[in-house]
Amino acid sequence: MASKKDIQSINLSELTRAEEEVMQVLWKLGKGFVNDVLEHYSEPRPAYNTISTIIRILEKKGFVDHLAYGKTHEYFPLITKQDYTRQFMGNVFKGYFDNSFNKMVSFFTGDESMTMKEMEEIRNIIDEQIEQKKARNNE
Repeated sequence: MASKKDIQSINLSELTRAEEEVMQVLWKLGKGFVNDVLEHYSEPRPAYNTISTIIRILEKKGFVDHLAYGKTHEYFPLITKQDYTRQFMGNVFKGYFDNSFNKMVSFFTGDESMTMKEMEEIRNIIDEQIEQKKARNNE
């Protein structure tokens, strides 16, 4: 079995929406055959050949590998969802918010659709993280 791939060696901007959807399914499953992936799509499902092609593209891009059982292949992700999310969100953070947490927070808290309750929950999360960071720094 192949080892997990270094996320830095992959260009995440190359993933299409369809490729990301397949990756979401593979992360959920851990591993699976094309039919297993297809089962996670709602009707009308894409064609078997469509999903098979997308998986082979993901394999060429280094996101997926497979184990062969004769002519059948069982696919599994080489990149964890957490690593992908961290890299993807880092690109969004850099590209849209100029690496500024203040700009990012201002953007989201200025959105009229965010409720007071959500803002308070975010403040509580931040307060908890501040306390944890203080505790770690005092150790």
